[in-house]
Amino acid sequence: MNRIDFSPYRRSMVGFDRLFDMLENQNRVSAGDKYPPFNIERRGEDAYRITLAVAGFKPEDIDITAQANLLVVKGRKPEEPGEGDFLHVGIAQRGFDRRFELADYVRVDKADLADGLLVIDLVREIPEAMKPKKIAIGGNTLTVIESDADDADRDSAAA
Repeated sequence: MNRIDFSPYRRSMVGFDRLFDMLENQNRVSAGDKYPPFNIERRGEDAYRITLAVAGFKPEDIDITAQANLLVVKGRKPEEPGEGDFLHVGIAQRGFDRRFELADYVRVDKADLADGLLVIDLVREIPEAMKPKKIAIGGNTLTVIESDADDADRDSAAA
């Protein structure tokens, strides 16, 4: 097992404990079950999408919980008696528990289930208090610094 020693970095970097813990724990989490398969997609600068393949699950069989920096998706299939004897079972019918670590200020925007795919849209919204501010020397005026994307939008609207 490949294990990286982060102790030299822990001594010199203050406030990154959570990041190092996540990196160290990732090997344990990813070594487990790979069901259900999923994709993570970046849809914009502050928009993401997680798509899980959950064939055979109904919306009432799936529970999505978002808490501080963690998204938990659980699927539980009720026990249904089969009408006949299966000769081959290739469609997974087991429950699952999939966890995703979220960055700060990322929230779930919406979730949809269609055609056996569970789609969860995520959005990163940085609060006004956390955005960088321009401080005038010798004055009390604070102004929010606009991002490059906002400048490009403003320039294209002016043209």
